[in-house]
Amino acid sequence: MRIGILGLGRIGAFHAETLSGLDAVDSLVVSDPFTDAAKAAAERFGAEVADSPEAVLAAGVDGVVVAAATDAHPALILACAEAGVPVFCEKPVARTMREGVQVLKALRGTDVPVQIGYNRRFDAGFTAAREAVRAGELGPLHTVRSTTLDPAPPPAAYIAASGGIFRDCSVHDFDIIRWVTGREVAEVYAAGGNKGADYIRRAGDADTTGALLTLDDGTLAVVSNSRHNGRGYDVRMELHGFRDSIAVGLDDKLPLRSVEPGATFPAGTPHDFFMDRFADAYRAELTAFTEVVAGARPSPCTVEDALEAGWIAEACTLSLKERRPVTLDEVRTV
Repeated sequence: MRIGILGLGRIGAFHAETLSGLDAVDSLVVSDPFTDAAKAAAERFGAEVADSPEAVLAAGVDGVVVAAATDAHPALILACAEAGVPVFCEKPVARTMREGVQVLKALRGTDVPVQIGYNRRFDAGFTAAREAVRAGELGPLHTVRSTTLDPAPPPAAYIAASGGIFRDCSVHDFDIIRWVTGREVAEVYAAGGNKGADYIRRAGDADTTGALLTLDDGTLAVVSNSRHNGRGYDVRMELHGFRDSIAVGLDDKLPLRSVEPGATFPAGTPHDFFMDRFADAYRAELTAFTEVVAGARPSPCTVEDALEAGWIAEACTLSLKERRPVTLDEVRTV
């Protein structure tokens, strides 16, 4: 099949490399406002360059991967849908929830599949955890812990446009908690602080946060996030039930150092970047998209799914600001 790519920045170039190695993909058509980025990708992966998103859609593509700036996501998703071309779009659907809801409404009545990029759904560990929960191996859950710790903060310009740590970083934890447990979040309470980069504080954001989520069956989920984790990129999940407990992310590249006498785990070089930690998951995610394009499966992460994670982020942002519990019903106002 022939796949278009809109946006050839860091993640777009990474997706181009991944797609070029998939058996199902015969050719790529790429476009980026910065023509040098498009030309570099074309030279590296043997892709065809188009001078606009419209030109990509007119080039006979079977599917499109959107890795452009967030502000462009709504228009590009809808342009693909209008052209009848299945689309994969990196999260978020839009910069604001209001825009995201407008995208959802605009898509009603169309059968063109849209897949939103939440890569943890395709990680082997998270997949195994979901299967264990769904099979009842843990018994009823009582506690979930989800962690995302970045080795260093993004640049100031990125932080200023990110929408805040809950919308940019924690949202991955919110999505995977929903996906693994099969439950919805009813209420949140969030706290945060700043002990690192001054530009994060000046942007009105926190660099380290904690959120306590109450799920709709009473299970408690604790989410820990930080922009500063000197030992590496740490993504983990623990699930504790009345019968058993399991963990995701406990491998030899775990960025933790044990001080227990005689302990040798973890023994490997710590994960230092999300592309390292989730390389296999990204490949599985884009492989799934080729199956969506081929009509072999429905979208594994819909616009509705992405908006649900977004509402949790909105609730946590409000909770941090007002220092109080916030229900999900309270923020669903658009």
